[in-house]
Amino acid sequence: MTQEKWGQLRNKLLKAVGRNNFTTWIEPLEFQELKGGVAVFSVPTNFMGNYVSQNFADLILYELNTAGESVQRLAFRVAANSPARPAAATQPVEHQPEPVNIELAPEGNGTNEALESLQAAPLDARFTFDTFVVGKPNELAHAAARRVSEGGPVTFNPLVLYGGVGLGKTHLMHAIAWELKTKRPELNVLYLSAEQFMYRFVQALRERRMMDFKHLFRSVDVLMVDDVQFIAGKDSTQEEFFHTFNALVDQNKQIIISADRAPGEIKDLEERVKSRLQCGLVVDLHPTDYELRLGILQNKVQQYAKTYPDLKIADGVLEFLAHRISTNVRVLEGALTRLFAFASLVGREIDMELTQDCLADVLRASERKITVEEIQRKVSDYYNIRLSDIIGPKRLRSYARPRQVAMYLCKQLTSRSLPEIGRRFGGRDHTTVMHGVKRIEELKLTDGQIAEDVEMLRRALEA
Repeated sequence: MTQEKWGQLRNKLLKAVGRNNFTTWIEPLEFQELKGGVAVFSVPTNFMGNYVSQNFADLILYELNTAGESVQRLAFRVAANSPARPAAATQPVEHQPEPVNIELAPEGNGTNEALESLQAAPLDARFTFDTFVVGKPNELAHAAARRVSEGGPVTFNPLVLYGGVGLGKTHLMHAIAWELKTKRPELNVLYLSAEQFMYRFVQALRERRMMDFKHLFRSVDVLMVDDVQFIAGKDSTQEEFFHTFNALVDQNKQIIISADRAPGEIKDLEERVKSRLQCGLVVDLHPTDYELRLGILQNKVQQYAKTYPDLKIADGVLEFLAHRISTNVRVLEGALTRLFAFASLVGREIDMELTQDCLADVLRASERKITVEEIQRKVSDYYNIRLSDIIGPKRLRSYARPRQVAMYLCKQLTSRSLPEIGRRFGGRDHTTVMHGVKRIEELKLTDGQIAEDVEMLRRALEA
């Protein structure tokens, strides 16, 4: 290796370690020779040689081998003409210190293989775009994920997907990774959880291999971190994540993050980390609506038909489940799995009776008691009118329409009878309630604003 080539490698090391580290530790190194797979460097002091070998040798080895040099280890030797030292060290060096050996990984190992070993979070083959059911609550998140999975120019960085449990964040993360691996196999895609990021960071600190850690994470093309809220309150991990984030953004590399809430709402997350996460595209996966839950169930039934070709499912069962289990998609899918397994064991059709018997505990747990009073308060707040106007006798349109919406929601979301609902609305007759419910059903089909109002209120009440 020539001095000119070492000069070129020094420029790469400058970018990798930063100006301060480079000036202090890398710049004083003088390349002497490369012989028998050993690269020999001259250093001013033993201390510097030991420090560089412990903190930067892996990086230097990597850059040397990437440049086409066959290097198995490094040797640091104190220069004979070093600047003046303390008196105890002014005597001539009688023998050369033993070379500091930094062994390479098995032959053929490089960044890709190192990243494979770092891939602590396996991808689930079930979580692809083909199996992801798109509906109004998740259509923006799905579109953003699709765009990122194309692997083209980075248009928004980072992409942050957030939402509650079981709404599809991890599914989309896995789908992006699968798509990138299929369409752009040359890209280094790293997917792991925030917990695994922290574990790797602590392990690197313990083993004094921080430069190896930094280089690996900074050499990826796409970094995907799931459940980033886990690093909240862990200061050292947040700092390293912050620096990794900045390094990748500076290189125009794609970062994809998921969390259980918006970055600004994650408690104990440093402000600078929140700021970085909010500088890209932040997308909310909303709670599922009835139509999306039904679509998910229908999609799962098609998949189960291959495993249970003889099982039949009665009309109305999927609609019943989509209506009753509204909080969590995982619970919804688990309920259907249990139904198919139970029906296959007992050799029965999946009808309403079997569904209610088999899923009695799930249905009880998923049933949230929504009261008429709660609906009235929510509707009055939504339309910015007083609760007394919802219940009172005024027939102005600005009061009558919200009142009918509230009656409709009471009929849909509670088990109260029409006469009882009427009594809660100022002693009105059950026919008045019936008329109000019917009117809102008609308007939902023709008036987009009413349909949106009802859906928003329903989500808020079921959340």
